[in-house]
Amino acid sequence: MKTTNFRYVKNADELLSHGHPELRLDALRILERVLGEVNPYARSLALLRLEEDALVVGGRRHALAPHQRVWFIGAGKASFPIARAVEDILGARLAGGLVVCKGEQERGLERIAMLRADHPVPSAASVAGAKQALALCAGVAAGDIVISGITGGSSALLTLPCEGLELDDVQELTKLLLTCGANIVEINAVRKHASQVGGGRLAMALDPQVRIINITASDVIGDALDYVTDPTVPDTSTVADARATLTRYALWDRVPARVASFFGEGGPVRETPKQLPHPIQNELLLSASSAADAALMAASQLGYSTLLLSSCFEGESSSLGHVFASIAREIVYREGPVRPPCAVIGGGETIVTMGGFGGRGGPNQEFALAGAMHLPDAQVVLLGADTDGTDGPTDLAGGLCDALTRQDAAARHIDVAKALLEHRASDALQALSDAVVTGATGSNVNDLKLMLIR
Repeated sequence: MKTTNFRYVKNADELLSHGHPELRLDALRILERVLGEVNPYARSLALLRLEEDALVVGGRRHALAPHQRVWFIGAGKASFPIARAVEDILGARLAGGLVVCKGEQERGLERIAMLRADHPVPSAASVAGAKQALALCAGVAAGDIVISGITGGSSALLTLPCEGLELDDVQELTKLLLTCGANIVEINAVRKHASQVGGGRLAMALDPQVRIINITASDVIGDALDYVTDPTVPDTSTVADARATLTRYALWDRVPARVASFFGEGGPVRETPKQLPHPIQNELLLSASSAADAALMAASQLGYSTLLLSSCFEGESSSLGHVFASIAREIVYREGPVRPPCAVIGGGETIVTMGGFGGRGGPNQEFALAGAMHLPDAQVVLLGADTDGTDGPTDLAGGLCDALTRQDAAARHIDVAKALLEHRASDALQALSDAVVTGATGSNVNDLKLMLIR
């Protein structure tokens, strides 16, 4: 089965060459529709409008005097499309700006400087981006407008360690937080307090009379802005929350000595701002549940009965794969809770607790691979995909498996159980030709978990 019309999935022909190709094709069609719907560029174009003497954002009119300047500051995995839309709409009315991105982008920008940094572990480029953002803020005059397009991923892409910490301290801290089993709220409570730009501190570098317009896309369950666009909104987390995370996951003896001293009782860690003096407008282009919502619509249009399990899944990815497989058995063997052909859909941000292993994979890959090992012998496919196109610290978006994956693995002597135990899902999925490759999508909302049954 050959395809030529997929915009996002780069290896569709490979994915459709085995297993249940018709069902796999529908899963990829749904994924394509989802990624098209969660497009920050299109949403930004619909949100913003420039009039002769005003900037209109979400129906709210901001008068523009001739001397008044408009700036852009962005950082995150979905920030480049927002920056491009702002530049396309404002044109010469945009004084300048900065966007810090992950990886390659389709094209550069004319009025907004673009830097590339690293994610999920920050690098020297991330520090350079943060310093440049602070320098830009220092040049913004009272009465100017700053459009902030900060999205998920900014904690790594825009990093400036607090005094007393070094970059290598924050790098090691980040690695430990990402592999200990903590969720994004717990992780960011720590990272914000270790950063000179996180938790509202970037906004504090602006004159109090600067108007801030936050335009963002959420990748955090519940859409709490201080965990999505946290450098430019007040912070709700506290030093006590950060310390509780380090205690809950037994990290005090594992973090670098300077980090332990910084966060320890009597250490120099300071509270992030709980209020900001600036006039602020917040606009959420995409909620965290946008992928699940788009999948429901796409599956229904393809003729599937739909069941949304939850858009708020957390916890271990492989365990959620087992849950989906158990639901498949309930549907196939007991005709409930929804009748085939059906689509069972979930969203959220699941995790992988490494437990001392240093494998290569990601939560969506583990979800699909672990679930496939327990699917009933029927026409069932299981897809897990990260909407930004990079699942975990890999260049894969996720995995697409079906009820025949287990047989294929056995025939090719691929030990899936060992791969999951050692968190090497990427290796197994690529060997099985079940890895989904999209490249950077320019979006970033919660993950998509999809199961189709005929």
